[in-house]
Amino acid sequence: MDMPAPDQGVIARKARIVARLRSVLPVDAVIDAPEELRAYECDALTAYRCPPLAAVLPRTTAEVSAVLRIAHEEGVPVVPRGSGTSLAGGAMPTADSVILGVARMNAVIETDYENRFIRVQSGRTNLSVSGAVEAEGFFYAPDPSSQLACAIAGNIAMNSGGAHCLKYGVTTNNLLGVTLVQMDGTVVTLGGPWGEPAGLDLLGVVCGSEGQLGVVTEAWLRILPKPEGARPVLVGFNSNEVAGACVADIIRAGILPVAIEFMDRPCIRATEAFARAGYPDCEALLIIEVEGAEAEIAEQLGRIRQIALAHDPVEFREAADEDQAKRIWLGRKSAFGAMGQINDYMCLDGTIPVSSLPHVLKRIGEMSRDFGLDVGNVFHAGDGNMHPLILFDANKPGDLEKCEAFGAEILKLCVEVGGCLTGEHGVGIEKRDLMAVQFAPEDMEAQMRVKDVFDPKWLLNPAKVFPLAATATRRAG
Repeated sequence: MDMPAPDQGVIARKARIVARLRSVLPVDAVIDAPEELRAYECDALTAYRCPPLAAVLPRTTAEVSAVLRIAHEEGVPVVPRGSGTSLAGGAMPTADSVILGVARMNAVIETDYENRFIRVQSGRTNLSVSGAVEAEGFFYAPDPSSQLACAIAGNIAMNSGGAHCLKYGVTTNNLLGVTLVQMDGTVVTLGGPWGEPAGLDLLGVVCGSEGQLGVVTEAWLRILPKPEGARPVLVGFNSNEVAGACVADIIRAGILPVAIEFMDRPCIRATEAFARAGYPDCEALLIIEVEGAEAEIAEQLGRIRQIALAHDPVEFREAADEDQAKRIWLGRKSAFGAMGQINDYMCLDGTIPVSSLPHVLKRIGEMSRDFGLDVGNVFHAGDGNMHPLILFDANKPGDLEKCEAFGAEILKLCVEVGGCLTGEHGVGIEKRDLMAVQFAPEDMEAQMRVKDVFDPKWLLNPAKVFPLAATATRRAG
C-alpha cells in the first residue's frame, strides 16, 4: 500500500516541533521516543506500519486547539486517532506526521434524561456511554463489534453502526452535535441537542469524514430508554444463499427486527471451538432479535418463524430465558477473535442491497475458489453491511497481495450490485484506490473541494480516502 513520501524538512525540524508541543501540553502528553512511538505505528490494519514523528495525548479542547495551531504553523500533517481500532488504516501515520490521540479525553460532561442526550469527550469508549446512563434505564444505540474499545471519536469519523443499526440507525442518526477543532486551531460547535439547525448540514458532513475536516473533541449523543424486553432467535440453514433469501423476505415483509446477523460455516465452526455457544453445524445461521412489549415480541417472532420455515431451516431456536439469549449472541460477539485464533485474516467492509445477498454470497464463494483463499462471512445482514473475512498466511510470500486482490474484487462486486465500498469501517488507505470504482472524477473533485474549505493546506489525515494521484497537487500545497 503506497504512502506519500514524508517531508524531510518537517523531519529535520523534529526537535523544534516537539519543543513547541511540549510548551503547550503537560509533560506526559508528548511522546517522541522511537521505542514509545511504535505503539502508534499502525491501527488495527496491522499489515502496514510507520512510526510517526511524534504523538500527543491532550486532555482538553483547548490543548487540542493549541496542538493544531502549532502543526498548522509548522506545516506538519496531523493524524487524529481514537482507540486505534480502525480496520481500514484510518489512523495510519506517516513519518512526518503527528498522531493526535484523544484517549485521555474520556469524561462525561453532561447528561439530560428529560431531553434524552449525553455530552461526552470524544475519547470515551462506545460501551461506556451506555454504561454511564444504564442505571437510569437508558442506552446509546450504535454498538460496533469493537464497542468495548472503540472511541466515540472514531465512531463519528467512520459513521460506525453495529448489530442494532437496522432499527436504530448508525452514528449519524444518533449524533446531535459536536465540538470541532479545525486545523488552524479554531474551535467551532456544529449542531447540538436543541433540534435541527438551520442552513447547511455541516454536522452530517463531519460525521463519516474520517478525520479529514477537523478533530472532534466533544459530542452530544442521543440516548434512548431501554426497551421493555428483547428476544433473539437462531435459525440455521444448509445454504448461504437460502439464508440470504430469508433475510430479504423478512425485510420485504415490512418487519423491522432490532438486528439480523449472519454467520457462515467457517465462522460457525471457529466460534464453536472458541466460545462453545452451542451453534448447529450448518452452512449458515441467522441471529434475529426483536424487542418491545411481550405481545409485540410474540407477534414479530411469529411472523419471522413463518417466513423462516418456508426456507426449510435445519433449526429454529428461540431463546427461552436470558441465559439462552446470551448464548445465542455469544458466538457472534466472539467471531472476530475466534477467526484470529485459526488464521491471519483481512476483515472487509462493504454494503449491498439486501435483495442482492443471495447473489453476492454465491459470487464470493466462487471467487474464493478462484483465488484459492478461504473466506468466512459474518455481517449485519439486515442492512446489507457485509464483513467478509479473507483468510491468508502473512508469512507466505504473495499471500497478502493475493488477499488484497480478492478483497478488491469483493468490493467491486458490492458497487456493481448497487452498494458501496464501506458501511462503517471507512475508506482509509485500504479502499482509497477503489474510490474510482464508485465515484466519477467529478464526484471526487466535489468531495475534495469540501476538504479544501475545512483544511486548505491538506494537513489533516491527508493520505486517506482519495487516490494519492488525485490529491498530489493539493497535498503539495
